[in-house]
Amino acid sequence: MPKRNRAREERKAADLAAGVAPPKKASKSKKRKPKKKGPKSLPDPSDTPETDVRYVMSGDTTKAYLCPGCGRDIPPGLSHVVAVPPDIDLRRHWHRGCWDRRPSVR
Repeated sequence: MPKRNRAREERKAADLAAGVAPPKKASKSKKRKPKKKGPKSLPDPSDTPETDVRYVMSGDTTKAYLCPGCGRDIPPGLSHVVAVPPDIDLRRHWHRGCWDRRPSVR
């Protein structure tokens, strides 16, 4: 028997000898919990046919950005997608998965 289980087995044997009932384990319900869903993203104004899509590698990122698809941070050092429309002020940084699943206006 592994060393880490010896104390547990000895306590269990001592409890049984003393007549102490073992603690009951909490039963797990078999009901499925609904999946948590993030905010549904609406078509982004930066998503036009003229939008230039750039894939940024993880070594090239030094700042944190907010993904418009899921509303979560894109930490520095994580590869992601940058959508650059003709109006560069509407540039958006997306997680790759959020970009692929976005509702497109194209």
